[in-house]
Order: sequence, then C-alpha cells, then structure tokens
Amino acid sequence: MTDTSKHPGSKDLTVSQVDRQNILNNPYVLAELEQASKVQGIEFESKVFLTKEQMARFFEVTPRTIENYLEKFGEELRQNGYEIIRGNRLKEMKEAVEAQGGTETDFGTKTTVLGVFTFRSFLNMAMLMVESDRARLLRQTILDIVIDTINQRTGGGTKYINQRDEDFIISYFEEENYRKEFTDALRDFVDMGKIKYPLYTDKIYRSLFKENTQEYRKILRLHDKERVRDTFYSEILDLVASYEYGFAKELEVAHEKCGRKLSVTEVDSLFEVFETQAHWTPLINKARQKMASRDLAFRDALHNQLKEYVTPVEREEFERFLGEKSKELADRLEEAKDVMKRLKERD
Repeated sequence: MTDTSKHPGSKDLTVSQVDRQNILNNPYVLAELEQASKVQGIEFESKVFLTKEQMARFFEVTPRTIENYLEKFGEELRQNGYEIIRGNRLKEMKEAVEAQGGTETDFGTKTTVLGVFTFRSFLNMAMLMVESDRARLLRQTILDIVIDTINQRTGGGTKYINQRDEDFIISYFEEENYRKEFTDALRDFVDMGKIKYPLYTDKIYRSLFKENTQEYRKILRLHDKERVRDTFYSEILDLVASYEYGFAKELEVAHEKCGRKLSVTEVDSLFEVFETQAHWTPLINKARQKMASRDLAFRDALHNQLKEYVTPVEREEFERFLGEKSKELADRLEEAKDVMKRLKERD
C-alpha cells in the first residue's frame, strides 16, 4: 500500500495496483498524458495501437520481456486495453498499416492473430516495468501530470474536493438538521456534562469508519479551526445523519420508558445494541469503501484502519469530482440559495 506520509510523486507505481488503476481510470490525466507523450503506433479505429515489437523498441527491452509481463499481469493489462485481434478486424488493421506507409512484415509474415496495446495499456506497462529506464522516466512524468491535473481542476488543493460534488450541499444541510436532533437528545435525555457531545460524536465516527475526530484530523491534515464535517463526502454525511437521528430517537424512547435522564452506562449499552443492528452493515461497508478509496486517490490520504476497503476509483468518480459537473462550493451556494432557504425553514 502507498505510504502517504510521502509526497504523491514518490509513489511506487510498480508495487501498487490501486495507484496504477486510479491513474488509468482518470480521463483527465489520460488526456494530458496522451498529448504530452505523443507515442507513435498504428492509427486504427480512431485509436493508437502498439504491437509487442513496438513496445519493446520504445522501452528498449526484448520482446520476451514484454511477454513476461503479459504472462504475469495479463488480467490487469487486458482490463486496461490489451487485446488479441484476429479475422476481419486484423485484415482491416493491416490495411490501415499499409495506408500509413507500413507493410505486413511489421507484424510478421502470415500473422493470423495479433496482440496489441492501446495507449492505456501502454501506460499500464510503463507503470509495471522495472528493467527500463524509459519506463522509470515515464512513471515520474505520469505522477507529475497526475498532481498538476488534479491541482489545476481543483484550484490547487483537494482537502475540500468533497464539496465539488453536486450532492454535497443538500447532504450537508440535511445533516446539520439531524445533528441538532442528536445534540438536543443528548442535552435532554443523558445525565452527563458537556463532554457527552464530543464523546458520543466520536462513538459514531468510530462505529462508522474506525477513527475518532482527532485521528481523522491527523490523516487529512486539518488545522484546529477546520471542521471535520466540511470534508465529508455526501454519502458519509448521509450515514452520519442516519446514525445521529436514529440514536436520538433511541434515547428519547428509553428516556420516556424510565421517566428520567439516562446514565452513561445505560447510554453506552443502548449504543452498543444500536450500532450492531444488521441493516447498518451494507451501508457502513459502502461508506468505508467510498471514504478510503476517494481519500487515497484524491487527497493522497490513507486511512490505516480502512486499508482493506481501498479499491480503485472508477472513471465516473473522477468525472463527478473533477469534471464539468463539479464546481467550487461558492458557485453551488449561489445556485442553491432557494434550496437552502427551504431547508432552514424546516428548523
């Protein structure tokens, strides 16, 4: 797993499939890399393809080295565009080669099947190959472009990239309402001093993503005056709101049943039962996967307690937070004044 205590540019792409796939799933980075590299290959079907021999020449290795990587990482390379062409499609590719000034000997005499790499799988190979100096230099260029592209699209920082999501504002203000229900329930039904507010907030955080407030702050490098919830993705806000509102109602019912404020022991017992209800499991697992995976991809922040939940971020996620539909919070606030007014009126 990537050591996120280091600068993003120090990632070792040769050892982390998640880091490789996060780059290869990012359409904005791929567009920048294709323009920067201008790799030469076979133009066919509006794409650029490279044969095994062309790959070997570029990386200054033998064709057998390329074959070795195909044997070891075939599934990953196929996922990212490597394929076998045969039949009429191969015939059409040969015609395209001839039209571009090449000959059938570029493939080998009487070739009936041909393995080819797309630009995406070419980059994938560059991230894997340890024998080639060219691959090493290309890896560093890839990492530099990843950083530049994300910074450019987010205005220089990713701490609040969650707020670029069009669902963020609604979830944020909805959660504020449910948060008030929760704090009011603690105030009215729990026999404990003001420490109960951060204490049971931390219980919720630990239950959902195995970290308390201070641990989360450290991972995201938040300053003292920065609010943790301002960095939550909309799905996390929704789940926190569900926990807060649901537990507030549990406290209310227990209070009405016994006719007095609840002791700390009673509240802890209620929460232990509440958090182990079966219906939370799929929601918590999904939220952990979203938080852990997005924070590693976008913020270069690793939640150690959630390592097992890290998966590559899909293309749609990059479009959601970096694409045309994503916007700065100030722009969304301007557009959402009417929505915010309605939500506030519900208080």
